[in-house]
Amino acid sequence: MLRIANCSGFYGDRLSAAREMVEGGPIDVLTGDWLAELTMLILAGNRLKGRPGYAPTFLKQLEEVLGTCLERGIKIVSNAGGLDPEGCALAVRDLAARLGLTVKVAHITGDDLTGRDASLIGDLVNADTGERLDATPLTANAYLGGFPIATALSAGADVVVTGRVTDAALVTGPGIWRYGWRPGDLDALAGSVVAGHVIECGCQATGGNYAFFEEVPDLAHCGFPIAELHADGSSVITKHPGTGGLVSVGTVTAQLLYEIASPRYPGPDVVARFDTITLAQEGPDRVRVCGVRGEPPPGTLKAAVTFLGGYRNTMTLVLTGLDIEAKARAAQEAIWARVPRESFDEVHVTLDPPLLRITVMDADRAKAGRAFSSAVVETGLASYPGFYGLTPPGDASPYGIYWPVLVPALDVRPRVFLDGEEISPADPPPTPETPPPSPAGPEGLGPTASSPAPGRREGVRRGPAPLDGGRPTVRAPLGRVLGARSGDKGGNANLGVWVRTAEHYPWLESFLTVERLKDLLPSLRPHRIDRYELPNLNALNFVVHGLLGRGVAASPRLDPQAKALGEELRAQAAEIPEAVLPREPPAAPAHLPAS
Repeated sequence: MLRIANCSGFYGDRLSAAREMVEGGPIDVLTGDWLAELTMLILAGNRLKGRPGYAPTFLKQLEEVLGTCLERGIKIVSNAGGLDPEGCALAVRDLAARLGLTVKVAHITGDDLTGRDASLIGDLVNADTGERLDATPLTANAYLGGFPIATALSAGADVVVTGRVTDAALVTGPGIWRYGWRPGDLDALAGSVVAGHVIECGCQATGGNYAFFEEVPDLAHCGFPIAELHADGSSVITKHPGTGGLVSVGTVTAQLLYEIASPRYPGPDVVARFDTITLAQEGPDRVRVCGVRGEPPPGTLKAAVTFLGGYRNTMTLVLTGLDIEAKARAAQEAIWARVPRESFDEVHVTLDPPLLRITVMDADRAKAGRAFSSAVVETGLASYPGFYGLTPPGDASPYGIYWPVLVPALDVRPRVFLDGEEISPADPPPTPETPPPSPAGPEGLGPTASSPAPGRREGVRRGPAPLDGGRPTVRAPLGRVLGARSGDKGGNANLGVWVRTAEHYPWLESFLTVERLKDLLPSLRPHRIDRYELPNLNALNFVVHGLLGRGVAASPRLDPQAKALGEELRAQAAEIPEAVLPREPPAAPAHLPAS
């Protein structure tokens, strides 16, 4: 068994987590995920300002635990290298020297495509929309897999620093190193990808952001997750004893549904079939994950391209009392009389009472800056009654755009360095084969054909008949019976929903169609939505195309990452069969005292 701990789910996560994981109990590998699509833009901005292109918070965490990790033989694997893994590795060596420690540091490159032959990324076709990019990329990084990490660990590295790798590779790489998996060990690799997907977002696997959060004990001191990875790729998700939070089939299901598309989850090492996952509560705060099947990886790699989109500015006004819509019209008429709406490249107006948010975007910083925000303030005494705003007049800020593309996998060659010296790979990279067609996945590649993927079977009935036919119903919020988790991937949003028991799944499957979802959340109606079924998880997953525009950094939505989309759905009322509704509030977990 290989105990792989996570201590970071994003750039800005709890700084004490590394120390908590090292001191809280036995672990073999300490991992951390620092990179998101937005992070690459943040690091690019830092680099343009002469700051490091890596995550300096990684070094702050490392300073507290490096000595203990070396003493106990705990390996450290992190993607905190961002846009400069070599610079991050050098900073780690400098830190070790300052602490009087001897450490072997490896770093992995090859993901950065900006210095490559223009033909590799010259045809920048957006994998989601089919558009061609006519701007100059700010960053362009391919998603690497776990085999280069395994090479570094096999060469004796104590710390491995990567650039852009898949989040799951931080678990898959150590698994390859420990168990000697080869590219053909598809099921084992797929199981490790699933384990990596569960723990990559830190406390989201241990009760954080959980729909049924009132069931989670001591959420304020939520422990970070651990994956006990086995040779066959199965795992047990757990956490250190004595920490807050909860590891249950529900919390693991929620994280499995986070930021996915098709049940066929593609990556550079393997395609993991999420419709084959089996979950079982093995004990308090222990969930076994097994049965995952794998398929050969695609012949292309996803690459994340970012570029400067222009400048944006948002002013937020509060509308109270009567005639809200009329007040919103009056506010806009007064503003556009001073700065014509058509003078901006883009204008987005959102009325979500009591808030009226007006966002302008333009290539001209001055136009989108104080020329706009001051014009809004100037209407303060000549607008709707009760006028007041939440934002002072300010300058515009630059925004970046995320642009996913596909590149040939064989044209991307990872390079592994140990203490600055390049080493030869211990294993050949996976040989891509053409898998069955699949839509774009969060870490892998886009569609290769238009055929439906496994799990996308809307309208096909399996198992018992739904529970609503002719039976008594009660109008109640869907959150009484549904769990949900939502998130972003580029300009798309995903919304995963589940029920607690297999007996209730047929009702969910028949009830929550795409059309019903659009009726419940009318703001989704203009968008194309794909529905995927995961009966093994008692779950559905919806992908809402284009909801977030050009991605989190450019989205004008108040919730630019769609984090609250699931809770919006759970708040909607519907006719629910009495047989599905819980008869009483769920009991506390068996290992917790009753309140």
